[in-house]
Amino acid sequence: MKTFKNILVAVDFNDAVGELMSYAESIAEKFGAKIWVVHVAAPDPDFVGFDAGPQYIRDMRADELRDEHRELQQIRDMFINKNIESDALLIQGSTVESVLEEAKKLKADILIVGTHKHSFFYNLFAESVSVELFKTAEIPVLSIPIEEEK
Repeated sequence: MKTFKNILVAVDFNDAVGELMSYAESIAEKFGAKIWVVHVAAPDPDFVGFDAGPQYIRDMRADELRDEHRELQQIRDMFINKNIESDALLIQGSTVESVLEEAKKLKADILIVGTHKHSFFYNLFAESVSVELFKTAEIPVLSIPIEEEK
């Protein structure tokens, strides 16, 4: 039987995060695994003709990233039992590539993601992050259906 030592949970800040954490916590308790809660923030905007952009833009972006990291840590603290080793990571970049790269770095044994339910036509024309992760991940992916708000 496969054992899990590192569980990566990819989250976006939505209402289903508690359910994702519940699955991760259950697996971590069974195997004594560490949970890595990861959120991918949008990459820094590119400023054409500038090396780093105006200072006020850089400061504003730094504040946004600090807030997102704080929120991620709060999610970890709120939903994961203190007896389970866990860490919260905020990374920047393209979502699919960044999650897969981080999974490799952390030697993740399983990836847990939430999936939105969409119509056939939506799925036909719009590629979702979770579907792309399914296609390209080299580790098992546990997909948790997310109920859409009405």
